[in-house]
Amino acid sequence: MTVLLGALLTALLSVGVLSVPLPYVVLGPGPTVNTLGSENGKEVIQVTGRATSTSAGQLRLTTVGVQPTVRLRSALAGWFSSDEAVVPRELVYPPGESQEEVEKRNAEDFQNSQTSAETAALRELGYPIKVLVKTVTPGGPSVDALRVDDVLTSVDGAPVTSAAKLTELIRAKPAGTALKIGYTRGGTPGTATVTSREQDGRPRIGVEIDQQQPHPFTLRIDLGDIGGPSAGLMFTLGIIDKLEPADLTGGKIVAGTGTIDDEGRVGPIGGIAQKLVGAKEAGAKVFLVPADNCAEAVRNPQPDLPLLRVATLDDALKALEALRAGGQPTRC
Repeated sequence: MTVLLGALLTALLSVGVLSVPLPYVVLGPGPTVNTLGSENGKEVIQVTGRATSTSAGQLRLTTVGVQPTVRLRSALAGWFSSDEAVVPRELVYPPGESQEEVEKRNAEDFQNSQTSAETAALRELGYPIKVLVKTVTPGGPSVDALRVDDVLTSVDGAPVTSAAKLTELIRAKPAGTALKIGYTRGGTPGTATVTSREQDGRPRIGVEIDQQQPHPFTLRIDLGDIGGPSAGLMFTLGIIDKLEPADLTGGKIVAGTGTIDDEGRVGPIGGIAQKLVGAKEAGAKVFLVPADNCAEAVRNPQPDLPLLRVATLDDALKALEALRAGGQPTRC
C-alpha cells in the first residue's frame, strides 16, 4: 500500500498536479496577543485621563492563520496534521467575494468588535449607555410623542440598556402594537404611547437614535493585522483589568475567544480547535470558550488546558474570580 501511494504521488508530481491550486484553504494556529501588553512598541489598550493598573498575568486573544492558496502538497500535510484543518475555500471566501473584499469586511468586523468591547467594559465599570432620539421622522408614529434629545429608558416596562436592546424590544411585538415608551426629557421622566409601523418588513417607531456613553477618559485599542470579531471578549476583559485595581488574571496566562455585543453577550467564533493549539503554545493555563463552541472545543482538547464555558461577560468575570479564589469555574 505504501509503495502504491508513493508511486501515485510520484506520478502526480511528474504531471505537475501537486502545483495546481485547489479550492481549499488550510486553517492553522495564528498568533496570540496579550491585551494587557504591548505590540510593536505600543500598548494594545491605551487609556488617557485615568490611572491604570498593572497585571501579573496575561489576557491573550487567539487567532486563526489562513493559508489562502493551497496546493496538493500543503493540503495533504494539512489533512494529516492534528493542528490544522483543510476546509472548502468558500467557507472562508464566499463565492462572489474576492479575497480583498473578505479581508476588508474582516477588518470592519474587528473594528466593530473593539467598539462593542469598549461599550461592554464601560457598562461593567459603571458608565451606563444613553439612548437618545436624534431625529423624529416627519409623519411617523413618534411625531407629537417623542422629541429630539429625549433619552429613551424603557419599552413596555423593559429597560432600554442599549440601542440594540431598543430595537430588540420594538421588534419583539408585531407592527401595529401600541408601545409604552419611557423617556426622560430635560431630566424629567415621562411616558409616551407610540404605535409601531411596518417599514422594510419590520416594526419601527419612526425615530433615528444615537447611543452615547459619557466617561471622563479616553480609550483606544491599537492592534493591526487581525481581522474578524472574535477578539471582543478578550478586549473587554483587558479594558476592565486595566481600569480596575483587581488583577483579573490572578497572575495566570488566560487565553480565550468570543464575540461580544453591547449587552455583554458572548457569541460563537470559528476555528476553536486551532485557537486552542495557539493558546497552549503561548503557555495559557486556562481557556475561555463561548458556550456555543463548547462541544467543538471538547472534541479538540489540549493537554492541561481547562475549558471554561462563558455565555456572557458576567460569566467570564465570575470564572476568573473563581480561579483566583481556588474554586472550580463552570467547564465545557
